[in-house]
Amino acid sequence: MPGMPFPPDAPICPWLPDNFCVLWLPGSKYANAVGVFSAWEKSKQDPEIHDFVRYLVYWVAGAKLIFLFLLGGIILFGSSDIQRMSLVVLCISTISFYWHLFPLIRKMDQNGQINPKNYTIVIGVMISIFIVFFALPAIF
Repeated sequence: MPGMPFPPDAPICPWLPDNFCVLWLPGSKYANAVGVFSAWEKSKQDPEIHDFVRYLVYWVAGAKLIFLFLLGGIILFGSSDIQRMSLVVLCISTISFYWHLFPLIRKMDQNGQINPKNYTIVIGVMISIFIVFFALPAIF
């Protein structure tokens, strides 16, 4: 990726999960970053729209940071009952991806607004795997 200070196959933030780090590096095409959307580059043509899009991207990154710290606190200090209920809530909230976000990203993918093509399949499977990994410890 031009202009990036690291090789394209290198981890973005070796000390944090890449999915979190890419949100703080908008334009990246790693993991689930905004760079996979063609609208990201188009938004740069209008500074007002681009600032708004950047605001939303950073807002999501901030929400993810809150989520990670909250999850860390639950894992470190929560009782087993709190941990188990947190996993149930995490499953339910993650399933909500398929309500609004998945239909929207599938539409964009079908309209050629996502690169790589058929990225919807990758993200849909990835989210499903997360749900299964959250559900298994809650059940057993």
